[in-house]
Amino acid sequence: MPGEFELIARYFQRDLSGAPGVLLGPGDDCALLAAGDGMQLAISVDTSVAGVHFPPDAPASSIGHRALAVNLSDLAAMGATPRWALLALTLPEVNEDWLHGFAAGFHALAERHGIALVGGDVTRGPLSITITVHGELPLVLEDAGHPDSVSRPILRRDGAREGDLVVITGAPGMAHAGLKAWQSGTRDVLDPCLAAYLRPEPRVEAGLALRQLASAGLDVSDGVMGDLAHICRASQLSAALELGELPLAPELMAALGEQGAREAVLNGGDDYELLLTMPEEHLESAINALRPLNLSLSVIGRMQAVEGSEPRVILEQEGVEQAAAGRSWQHFPPADATEVSS
Repeated sequence: MPGEFELIARYFQRDLSGAPGVLLGPGDDCALLAAGDGMQLAISVDTSVAGVHFPPDAPASSIGHRALAVNLSDLAAMGATPRWALLALTLPEVNEDWLHGFAAGFHALAERHGIALVGGDVTRGPLSITITVHGELPLVLEDAGHPDSVSRPILRRDGAREGDLVVITGAPGMAHAGLKAWQSGTRDVLDPCLAAYLRPEPRVEAGLALRQLASAGLDVSDGVMGDLAHICRASQLSAALELGELPLAPELMAALGEQGAREAVLNGGDDYELLLTMPEEHLESAINALRPLNLSLSVIGRMQAVEGSEPRVILEQEGVEQAAAGRSWQHFPPADATEVSS
C-alpha cells in the first residue's frame, strides 16, 4: 500500500514551472509564493466533511470538484483572481480508485480557473477535505476623507448603500432541489438539479466582471435570506426582497413547485451564486458584463435604511410585507434563534 508521500506525488503533485508567483511548490516544509506588483492576497479556508457537506457515496470526481468549487466561490465573492491552493485530505483508508476520481475532479476545475495546488497533507481519519485558497486583488488605498470618490475594485460585505439594488446571478435554489433528489434516491448526475448540488460552478469570472460595478457582495452558501443578512449587518442597512422577483428556474419549479422553489431560493443554500448590491445606474453595465458568460442577473430587492434597532431582511409581495418561513442553515444554531427577518 502506498504511503502518504507517494500518494501526494502520484495524485496531487503537478509541474508548477509555469504557475504565476510559485517560487517553490510541494516537496519542502512550506511553499514559497509571491504576489504580483500592486496586488494584495485574498485567502480563505473551508472544510468539507462527509455526511455533512457532501454524500460520502457521491462520485469521487464530484467530491473533488465540489470541494474546490466552494473555496473558489469565496474568491469569486470578493472579485479575486485564483492563484494557489493547499489541500489537507483525511482518508479512512487508501482507495486508489477513489483517489484517482477525486484528483481528476479537483485538477480539472483547478486547471479551468488557473489555480495551482502548491502543497498540503494526507492523513488517516474520517473522510474530510480542507482547502485553503489564495487569490489576488488590486491593492487600492482609499482616501479616508472621501470614501465615495474612490472606485474600490474589491467586493466586500460592508459596502452597500441605501437605495442600492439587490441582485443575484444565475438560478439559485437548484442545489437544494438536487440535495432532495439525492436523498430520495436519484443518482442521474445529468439531472440539472443534482448536477447543481454535486458540481456547483464557482462564479469566478462573474466576480471579476462585477467587482467595479457592485458595492457589496458575497456567495450564497446558506440561502439568500441568511446570506443577505450578513450584508445588512456589515453595511448597517436593511433589505427588502420582492418575492415575485425571485428567479425560479423551470427545473426548480418542476422539482419543488412554486412555493417549494421560493423556499429553496430563500433558505436552501449550497448554490454558490453571487448575491450583490449595486447602484441602479450600474445595472445595465452589469447585465452586459455577464452576457459573454451566458449568465443572468436578477434584481430581487433594494437596500433601505434601518427601521428599529437592528438591520433585517424583509420579505414583500407587491410591496406588502410577508411573514418569513424557514431558516437558513447554521452548523451551530443558537438555542434561541429567531427568523432572519424578525
